[in-house]
Amino acid sequence: MIEQEQVTANLLREMKEAAAKIRILINGMPPEELLGYIYAQLMMTSNNTPSPVLSSDIPNEENNEAQFLLEYVHAVLASDVAQEDVLFDENKCGELFALSRDLREKAIFFAMVSSANTKNKDFGSYTADIEYHAKSSWIMLRGNRYQVLEGEFYQYVLAPHDDILKDIYGIGAIEIAEGFQQLANATRVGQANAIEEMMKQFQAAQDFAAKQKKPLEDVMEEWVEANAQQTENAGLAMDDMQRGGIANVSRHTKLPSELLADLAYQRGEELDFFSEGDFSGTPYRTLPARKKPLIKLGVDYYAVDPCFIRDAGYRSLLFNLLQKKPDYKEAFKERQKVMSEAAFPEILAEQLSGAVVYQEVYYKDPKTKQWAENDTLVLIDDVLYLVEAKAGAAATIASPELDFKRHSQSVKDLIIKAYKQCERFFEYLKSADEVPLFNLINGKYEEVGKLRHSDYRVMIPIGLTVESFSPFSSFSKNLPQVKPLVGQYSFVSISIDDLFVLRRMLPTPGVFAHYMEVRQAIACIKQGFLFDELDHLGAYLTKNRFDQDIIDQSKDENASLVICDGMSHVVDSAFASEQWETSPKPTQEFPEVVLKVLSALDISRESGWLSVDSLIRDFGEEARNNFAKYLTELDKTIEKHPARYFAFGGEANPIFVWMQNSKYEVEWEKVNYKASAVALSIKVDKLMGVLLKVDKRGVYEAAQHFETHAPVKQNEDNSFIFEDAKRMSQQTKSRAAPIVDKKLVLERKRKVGRNDPCPCASGKKYKKCHGR
Repeated sequence: MIEQEQVTANLLREMKEAAAKIRILINGMPPEELLGYIYAQLMMTSNNTPSPVLSSDIPNEENNEAQFLLEYVHAVLASDVAQEDVLFDENKCGELFALSRDLREKAIFFAMVSSANTKNKDFGSYTADIEYHAKSSWIMLRGNRYQVLEGEFYQYVLAPHDDILKDIYGIGAIEIAEGFQQLANATRVGQANAIEEMMKQFQAAQDFAAKQKKPLEDVMEEWVEANAQQTENAGLAMDDMQRGGIANVSRHTKLPSELLADLAYQRGEELDFFSEGDFSGTPYRTLPARKKPLIKLGVDYYAVDPCFIRDAGYRSLLFNLLQKKPDYKEAFKERQKVMSEAAFPEILAEQLSGAVVYQEVYYKDPKTKQWAENDTLVLIDDVLYLVEAKAGAAATIASPELDFKRHSQSVKDLIIKAYKQCERFFEYLKSADEVPLFNLINGKYEEVGKLRHSDYRVMIPIGLTVESFSPFSSFSKNLPQVKPLVGQYSFVSISIDDLFVLRRMLPTPGVFAHYMEVRQAIACIKQGFLFDELDHLGAYLTKNRFDQDIIDQSKDENASLVICDGMSHVVDSAFASEQWETSPKPTQEFPEVVLKVLSALDISRESGWLSVDSLIRDFGEEARNNFAKYLTELDKTIEKHPARYFAFGGEANPIFVWMQNSKYEVEWEKVNYKASAVALSIKVDKLMGVLLKVDKRGVYEAAQHFETHAPVKQNEDNSFIFEDAKRMSQQTKSRAAPIVDKKLVLERKRKVGRNDPCPCASGKKYKKCHGR
């Protein structure tokens, strides 16, 4: 313990020494030229490829180091007034990079050592891990979001305050969002654009010289005089390339100066970062960029560090809004609440098409007998999403080393409070077969619907934060207070940021619902750790049932923790291209005929369709191909028959497929009795089925879900089902092989009344079992 304390003290001293040297070197050079040099290094390390992300997400250590250094450039410029007669020195830049690299490494090592024997017990036995993740993320994580979506995010979250923004700044949410997107674009592709502009002007000058039949140097002065605009463009491009011009927000955006001033430090304005005391100048103090992301250099404003623009810019903008309009506070809170509570169904409108949405749901808590409220309830087929929205993240402002209690409280406010509210609703939902839902209208609680938990195959409680809260969002499952609700339903924490990506990568209700099922399954596996939602999404797109991979790996290697790193790469790549909006998005591969089934389910959306969709999406590659083979075989002959069918075992639950020639009416008695025989033959109590209507062109016109139960015992009325099942069992020993009956003759000795007991001996009335 004494040795560990000494190591911690030594690391702290070394960090402070390195930070002091960095400060001297940055102050000794002109900021514009220093920025130009660092951004040039960034471009070279990224192989001239524009970065799609606002973070160190590109797997390139040099990129990470340059980004860390940019944060310190901003910190020093904000903390110190400009010095006179400074000169750029490339050798000092090399020294600066080395010191920055050393400081970053020591900061990470400090996170490990100082967290190992933490005395904090806020999260029980997981506190040390959580504290380490908080500290290491504080040093390394920078946004981890996609620059191309900046405008989309800002437009959505600022829209509630559009009138106030116009009153203060003269422009509203749309224009401000456009400005932030322009800012992001400048740092993402600015240097590439500048190089292209320089080459264009150089070629124009060469063409001019060729026409004059003179050397370029002899006509350069004449060309400059005759092409004033092109010369200015070339000068600006040179500024972008060599003097950090791509970070000049004043030039690259149309945002008004008053707004930029509210987001910017004047030189020497920051007084805390390098002030005396523990952690002076180290990364464990709050970097000034977390409070104000811009810096004023001369008459222009610069986004020195692009990675804090979103969160810091958003928070700073709202802070200044309230400073200038203090009487707007209550209306502000209400508008923020409405925006965050509506975000899930609004942003995911396509994924939740046709869903029933309840907002501000009230109910009588059975325990306290008091009225309780939940934010948003979304019901789509047999899937239920309960969303609790929370705004604000103090943990992004206060250093975890200096104030871990505040970090801890942020976790509790943003995750555990949402979890507790979801837990209370799920307990209410399970308290009776059917429960009423209420809205508060004009001071009175009015019933707006009823809910039966038995109607929902999947129920997902979600905590939604306005800002990204990684890694706590994915780590929330390890908090001791967070357990599966009513012992069954795991809690999922995501952000509005995540929703903008999910809606692009998971475009239909079926694939989104299946992703959320897998996401929830991973949320209950404590030994599996993925850093954020983008890693979860990448794992799903490349591995499908990644929850099973984690379980298998932990068993095979007897591991208590499986860390899955870099899973977001496939998603990152999708946003890297300049054609990111029109380029095909990454998706799981399905044979064409299987996609026909999924499409027919999506078009028809008959009750229970998501359960069939989910079962099919659960199939791995081999099962998907086998399933496609059987569908294709039936496709070839369905034109000659009223119907065909097969049972398929896949890799988990079996499915019964009835392919119906659309020229003929569906005889549901035949369908259900044949499915019952199949259920008996493959020895399952319940069998999920899908009926596909196929036209003469082979198009799947519709798809309908149904379920059937195997007869419990044989009697005179259902003996033909048992005989059929015996024949099927003799026909094939494998669940995965197709069981086909071309004649499909229904052998039944008497007419069964709608209210008679079903011949399958399920104990239900015929009309509620096989009598469709």
